[in-house]
Amino acid sequence: MRFLVSFVFLFVMNLAFGQTKVLIGIIKDSHSEEGIPFASVSFVKNNKGKQADSLGAFIFYYDIKEKDSLKISSVGYTDKFYAIPETSTDTIFMPIILERGKSKTDVVVKTKVNRGLILWRKIVKHKDENNRSKFKSFSYDLYNKMELDIVNLNKEKIKDIRLLRPFGFILNNIDSASEIKPFLPIFLTETFSKYYLQNNPRKTREVINASRTSGIDNESVSKLLGGMYQNVNLYNNFIPVFNTDFVSPLSDHGDSYYKYKVVDTQFINQQRFFHLTFTPKKEGDNTFVGDCWVHDTSFSIQKINLTLDKSANINYVEKLTMVQEYRLLQDSTWFISKEKFIVNVAPVGKNNLTITGRKTTNYNNIKIEDKEIINELSKNKTKEDIILLPDAMKREEIFWESQRPELLSKNENSIYKLMDTLQNMPLFKKYSRTVNFITTGTRWIGNYEIGPWYNWISGNSVEGTRFRFDLGTNTGFNKKIYLHGYLAYGTKDKTFKGKAEALWIIKKDPRTWLYAGLVKDYDNGQVYYDEVSQDNIFSLAIRKPNVPNKFLYTNQKSLEFFKEWSNGFSVHTGLIQKRFEPVRNLPLREQYPTEKSHYESLNNFESFIKVRYAFLERFLEGNFYRSSLGSPYPIAEVKWNHGFQGIFGSAYQYNKLSLSVSDYIKTPPYGNFYYNVFAGKVFGKLPFMLLEVHPGNEIFYYNKYAFNMMNRFEYISDRYAGVNVEHNIGNGIFKFIPLTRKLKFRQFWNAKVLLGNLSDENKRYNFTAANTFKTLNNQSYIELGTGVDNIFKVLRIDCVWRVAPRPLPEARFQRFAVFGSFRLTF
Repeated sequence: MRFLVSFVFLFVMNLAFGQTKVLIGIIKDSHSEEGIPFASVSFVKNNKGKQADSLGAFIFYYDIKEKDSLKISSVGYTDKFYAIPETSTDTIFMPIILERGKSKTDVVVKTKVNRGLILWRKIVKHKDENNRSKFKSFSYDLYNKMELDIVNLNKEKIKDIRLLRPFGFILNNIDSASEIKPFLPIFLTETFSKYYLQNNPRKTREVINASRTSGIDNESVSKLLGGMYQNVNLYNNFIPVFNTDFVSPLSDHGDSYYKYKVVDTQFINQQRFFHLTFTPKKEGDNTFVGDCWVHDTSFSIQKINLTLDKSANINYVEKLTMVQEYRLLQDSTWFISKEKFIVNVAPVGKNNLTITGRKTTNYNNIKIEDKEIINELSKNKTKEDIILLPDAMKREEIFWESQRPELLSKNENSIYKLMDTLQNMPLFKKYSRTVNFITTGTRWIGNYEIGPWYNWISGNSVEGTRFRFDLGTNTGFNKKIYLHGYLAYGTKDKTFKGKAEALWIIKKDPRTWLYAGLVKDYDNGQVYYDEVSQDNIFSLAIRKPNVPNKFLYTNQKSLEFFKEWSNGFSVHTGLIQKRFEPVRNLPLREQYPTEKSHYESLNNFESFIKVRYAFLERFLEGNFYRSSLGSPYPIAEVKWNHGFQGIFGSAYQYNKLSLSVSDYIKTPPYGNFYYNVFAGKVFGKLPFMLLEVHPGNEIFYYNKYAFNMMNRFEYISDRYAGVNVEHNIGNGIFKFIPLTRKLKFRQFWNAKVLLGNLSDENKRYNFTAANTFKTLNNQSYIELGTGVDNIFKVLRIDCVWRVAPRPLPEARFQRFAVFGSFRLTF
């Protein structure tokens, strides 16, 4: 508003006198597009100059006698020179873009006292007073806008690509005027919500009033793109960036990571502010470069700019900027009013195709410790509730136009129309199906789904070449019922195998479902430990030498029920009948005679119940299944199985009890720590497959959840306990070596410990000269590992040692081995 009033006044003066010209400009950061406060602007020839205002705007009212240029400089930015354009108009508008970088004219502060360090100490001293978490409760209206753009597009090259020619009209949306590099907007989402927070006890609630996402109609995505999980509190010691914690410049230990300088003092609205800059002390630390304006009385932040240091150990991020602004609510209370987050993701190099993400959040109607907040939070079913109102995703255009705090740009407005046009194009649908088929393995054909393609063909010593075909339904068939099955055939055993299953989602949130399944196939691995199954084209990876394949044929029928509550508590129960037929390199059926003639050997019928508690666990919903995004708290599971003798010919009566607790713990600045503690006991005389068969790994692809130096079916127990830990340190020692620091290598270590035993009764029942089972006899099985992660950003190498029990096996690859694995992570 102040800039607008000045513009109008000077424009009127220009009309009155007609002898002079008006030069109007605004100076912005090239990445965040935020105005740069108090930048210096001067004419090169006559040396007249001034400072921009707190918004980065400036106005010159002057006579032009000869050609001249402007020099623009600001602390932390590279100096820029702009020629004043020749024009017949009396008013010239110049948008000026500055790049962050080391400027030759940066202020050099020579003093025996480090004023920057003194100011930082005062900020830290007053953190508790300025941190919004000091309030008992508060609420605000949130407007979130997130946009994705493609940068570095070459229009001419795209026109030459035959497959993309039908989409040439998209190139008309490339914005070449508002930025240095042309970009193509491809995705936009907007959310209006009301956010409530109470401390002690902590409760949060977000009510999403409106949500609009181009190209995606998914409630789960709308909730995740709200405000609940996107708040960044810069007063915390660490700031999360793509699941990695970066040291905040306002950290209690910031002086160990940053150099601070006070470079300026300015008055804004009759209040004095210090301009503080900060830069990393050492390369390789996860830190920021930036500056902030600090109120001279409360030592609160009024505005802060954070840019990711180039040496930080993070993948694919070519550039990242975070901006936060605060407004004064009362005489001494500053509260966040606006936040911007801009990131350039370059998967194949910064000079190639780049995705730019921009998130803007506006905070309005802020209330502190109001009765309405407590009343609203009393409606919560859990400590953190996200409510998506029924009509939130059906708001009309007139609503958005009237409620937005700022207008959409021309290109932003075009995204919704563009996505609607694309989604109705048959060719775009065809391309989308092809990409989805390659990446997920499945493809929709009408109301049905085929795939995954990576199970279509594989091979093993029993089946020979194995062919498999899957067919399932999709949401076009029914949104709550999922039917799926597959048929497989081996060229060597000349036998058909298969599976049929049905899932009925009774309630989606919190989830309740009913499942029925029938399987007649070989046991292709203990996939509940995330093992790469043998029924997979990728299982053709190099196997450990001299390790025989084990084959167990299974005929299984199951009926299962699952119910979840909003507090994270869930119950999974069911009935399962299994018939087993050992085929190769396992004890055969004849070794396990039954007590009575009407009992069937290796046939069991059991019930189970699993109780799970995962407080505040988040999920990304799919069509029928969902993926866990984790929980900020430990996840606990208890499972009980009971076998019934005599039912459906079952030969065994038994009980099993198992429990586990797992968690990911962030340990900044030293990465994160994962642990899984587990234990169990089996009551009864049982064949090996009904005991605890500890998960082994027989290929050189690393399995996080298995014992990688142990073979499958090597160790069995009826009493066991263990722990699996892994510490991902981050760059660790690699940050001290220039080459490995540049390559962004990462360090980790892990340990897996197992204690187990087998009763004498079960030893006599299972151990013969013909098999190779082992038991630990109350000894410890221990394997330790370390290695190098993030090689070429996708490869991890694990070196694993088996250190117990003694004596170690003679086979070389059961004492020490090197494993590889792939993963995509920031």
